[in-house]
Amino acid sequence: MIKKILLGMTLLMSMVSCTEDYTDWGNPQSNPKEEAVSFGNGSVTPVDVINLADVKTEKVKVASIVAPTSSNAAYTPNYKINFDGQSFDIDADGNMATAELTSYIVDKWGKRPTERDIDATLDAWVSNGSTAVKMTTSATFQVKAIPEAPVIEDGYYLVGDMFNVEAVGDAPAFDGWNTVSAKQAFKHSDKDVYDDPVFTITFETTKANQYWKIIPKKNVDAGNFWAAGVVGPKVDGDDSMTGLLTNGDAKAGKIAKAGKYKLTLNMMDYTYTFEEVKYDPFIYFIGATDGWKSSDQKLALVDEAKGVYTGYVYVADPNGAGLQFKFQRVAGSWDNEINAGTFNTFSDAATTNENGNIGVNAGEGVYYFDVNLGEGTIKATKVETMGIMGQFNGWSSDAVMAWNAEEYCFEATNVGVTADGWKFRVNGDWDINLGGSLNNLTAGGDNITVAGNTVKLYPTRKTNDNIYCTVE
Repeated sequence: MIKKILLGMTLLMSMVSCTEDYTDWGNPQSNPKEEAVSFGNGSVTPVDVINLADVKTEKVKVASIVAPTSSNAAYTPNYKINFDGQSFDIDADGNMATAELTSYIVDKWGKRPTERDIDATLDAWVSNGSTAVKMTTSATFQVKAIPEAPVIEDGYYLVGDMFNVEAVGDAPAFDGWNTVSAKQAFKHSDKDVYDDPVFTITFETTKANQYWKIIPKKNVDAGNFWAAGVVGPKVDGDDSMTGLLTNGDAKAGKIAKAGKYKLTLNMMDYTYTFEEVKYDPFIYFIGATDGWKSSDQKLALVDEAKGVYTGYVYVADPNGAGLQFKFQRVAGSWDNEINAGTFNTFSDAATTNENGNIGVNAGEGVYYFDVNLGEGTIKATKVETMGIMGQFNGWSSDAVMAWNAEEYCFEATNVGVTADGWKFRVNGDWDINLGGSLNNLTAGGDNITVAGNTVKLYPTRKTNDNIYCTVE
């Protein structure tokens, strides 16, 4: 027979007063004393704001409890603390697992070290070994806590010897240590910096033994470069390619040899990594178009200094996997792949997709890509029409070509192009156009001077390193 539980005999616990540990976790000087709330015939008193960076124990005190009472002195209440419908164990002294409190905050709000105010209630349960009954639930109180995380600013600039420029003619000198330009800004995604703490910059130094430091954007905005928060290695002149950073008494790192570099910062763990940048002639498209089995469409390097690749790619989804893809630096190799995480800016039809893949949002078709690895940007323009325009039609309208998905070409028949000049252009505009030699068509190239009726344009470099066309 289940005994009816009545409020009766008092299992009274003295209200826990502020202890030395508690003082470490809170800040009683800056927060008003919290008021107790009812808990049956007991009470719950919140503690002050908990700074989890100061908590070094497995449990953390979140409240002081005066226990409600039971009619049976043999039964000792067990407690649960409730946040948004989630319940966690809490002991009679008001301590819960530090890891569980941290996990709850990070899952809901992220790692940014901002005070989070959590509405909470306590449940008291008693059990006779076979049956557990909830005695009572407290009124709502607040647990206030700040997650542990390092200082991460919203942006950073790289300064150093490599950006110094001497005056030439009317062009003034540029002080790369005390002045910044857009090319010195680290790139970052549009996510909160505590959700994505990675910053990158690509730059070139033409001399050896160039020194560097990192300036927070807030210092630049305030016009005080060298205020607190400057970031650098812990040892002056450290020329390591990887290492730890500090924002207290930061020293100047050193780049030992001239070259192009990508510098990656992970500000959650305050680490840096330099990589020498060597841009290959092509990057190779691989994705759902052919079941992730081949990488024979490719973009060509058009700006070696900046790492800019352009070209055309046919994006399709024959197997229902989505219009998603990546690029490979070496065809068939996943080493150092180019995925969505490579880019901080997606424009026009380019977008991110699942599992770190890149995607397009304008449907199946041929796209013109402009990929800037140095700046971390990718732009995709869907080819709605590929047209031929020239003297044969008075340069007045496009002869629209049809896409042949089996041959990976655009084709037009009975078009009647003439030797006095014509070109290809995309979407009825000259922003993206092709001209030059039939065997090596280039963006913005010269007029083509070959006559014929059947024209086939092969833009994806699937079987050739060049974009080319045939005229018959």
